[in-house]
Amino acid sequence: MTRQLLIGSRGSTLALAQTNEIVRALHELAPDVSCRVIPIKTKGDTLHDKEQSSVDSKSVFTKEIEDALLASEIQLAVHSLKDLTTDLPSGLTIAAIPKRADHRDALISRKKWRFEELPGGARVGTSSPRRRTQLLAARSDLTIEEMLGNVDTRLRKLDSGICDSIVLAAAGLARLGLTKRITEFLSTKIMLPAIGQGALAVEAKINDPEIVKLVRRIEDQATRRAVEAERAFARKLGANCRTPIAAYASVQPDGQLAIDGMVSSSDGRMLLRSQLVSDGSEPKRVGENLAESLLNKGAQFILGAA
Repeated sequence: MTRQLLIGSRGSTLALAQTNEIVRALHELAPDVSCRVIPIKTKGDTLHDKEQSSVDSKSVFTKEIEDALLASEIQLAVHSLKDLTTDLPSGLTIAAIPKRADHRDALISRKKWRFEELPGGARVGTSSPRRRTQLLAARSDLTIEEMLGNVDTRLRKLDSGICDSIVLAAAGLARLGLTKRITEFLSTKIMLPAIGQGALAVEAKINDPEIVKLVRRIEDQATRRAVEAERAFARKLGANCRTPIAAYASVQPDGQLAIDGMVSSSDGRMLLRSQLVSDGSEPKRVGENLAESLLNKGAQFILGAA
């Protein structure tokens, strides 16, 4: 298939870095296929920081790209998997999920304080309800500051003294060459990640089997199984991007699928967390079972309070 593929992406530095990962992977597998990245501005990119903080739908960061894909203006779209809604628009499919990068969150401190070293009242910046609730559940003595903007903006705010530490996704920092800024990789015992964090999704049209077949070659089956369980967990709970939930699934050496999930109130005072290990033959069912377990323990009440 000698042709040029038009690949849609958000235009941020991080989004383009992620998309270029996919371009390199495709070129290695199919040197005769050239790729052209088309930056597309989404509604989420036009919102001011405070407007973004009130958005409850992930589609504001993907809709325009998916519309371009459905209109055949592009042949592929690359997303951070955590930005994709759990139900895709009709006619689209996640053609490939490459091997996941680091799933963890990272703490960056001005004074190089690790999490347990943060003094009482220390100001930790984040705009994520998921991070806020887990930080407060682990350390109710911390002060959580609203921290909006892209990675560079948040780092500048940290360096200017607006807060003492910030929490960002480790994978994003690595893709931007900023790993040296990390003070500590936060254990999932403290901070479960967002659904699909660290993974990328390559989206295509279902009725374009030639392209789907090509892209499928960069698929990592273990990552696919894990994130399918996480996404099913979120779907079952009826979560949106402002819901304080988290989950991380992984394929174990023996082939079983382990998933750890969390639901919390917005202040971190009510937090339910549970784990499940299954043979993993039906990843979506594994995620749904974990969600049902939390719902039976009162998750619906906590989600209502959040």
